[in-house]
Amino acid sequence: MAKKSEIVLAEKISIISLCYNDETYIKKHFENLSFANEIILIDNNSTDKSVEIATELGATVMPQGNNFKADCIKSAIESAKNNWIVLVSCTDHLPQGLINEICSEISKPKTAASYYSGQTLLFFGKIIKYGVFLGRKKLLLFDKTRHTYTQSVDKSFFKRPKLFKNKIESFAYKNFDDFSNRLNVIRKEEAMVLFKRNKRPNIYHFFIKPLFTFIDQYFLKLGFLNGREGFILAYICAFSIVKRYYLLWLAYRNMD
Repeated sequence: MAKKSEIVLAEKISIISLCYNDETYIKKHFENLSFANEIILIDNNSTDKSVEIATELGATVMPQGNNFKADCIKSAIESAKNNWIVLVSCTDHLPQGLINEICSEISKPKTAASYYSGQTLLFFGKIIKYGVFLGRKKLLLFDKTRHTYTQSVDKSFFKRPKLFKNKIESFAYKNFDDFSNRLNVIRKEEAMVLFKRNKRPNIYHFFIKPLFTFIDQYFLKLGFLNGREGFILAYICAFSIVKRYYLLWLAYRNMD
């Protein structure tokens, strides 16, 4: 028998989920999102069976192709059947407490236009509480009739984002190569966005920015409290900054 929250939400929420080679997790991911009646999957050129599985499970699949992720998300928002949108990745898991918060908020007579959530990361079997996700706020739920999607958090003093108490759990990394490949996909798109904006890399981007990224995540955001995994994560994230600007440098020279 369906829970009361599920019945109420069935006609109110559309899920937009971002996918990249997630055939291992996608079924469990969809089960986690069963409180909604529509799932739109934006697939970033997966080479596994992610799209096939998602289609079998009833999702609407939107291939990203050579388009920017933000543009695809905006298109998915426009085509969504419902006004309330939940935006996640296939590597995200919504704990029951967070689902209950979503149910409670959209059932209120007066709601905010958008809601954000913090994140925790399960990195190779260990929960990462500090470092990369410390203080990070991710857009999770919004009413598309009142909120205009952007990739940044509204940090204005008089309009602070509404934040859920529970956090998204990001956990799905099969191995080191899987995590590194996912970061490479993200950095490549970031490089193309910068290229489109005519931004050029310089010494700051190749040396100072990666160093500050490591210091920020490992020391200022207390990544060292995560132990060995905290050091590895800070190092990978710093190196991925170098990768972003290296790809941008290649783009200006018409090289792959």
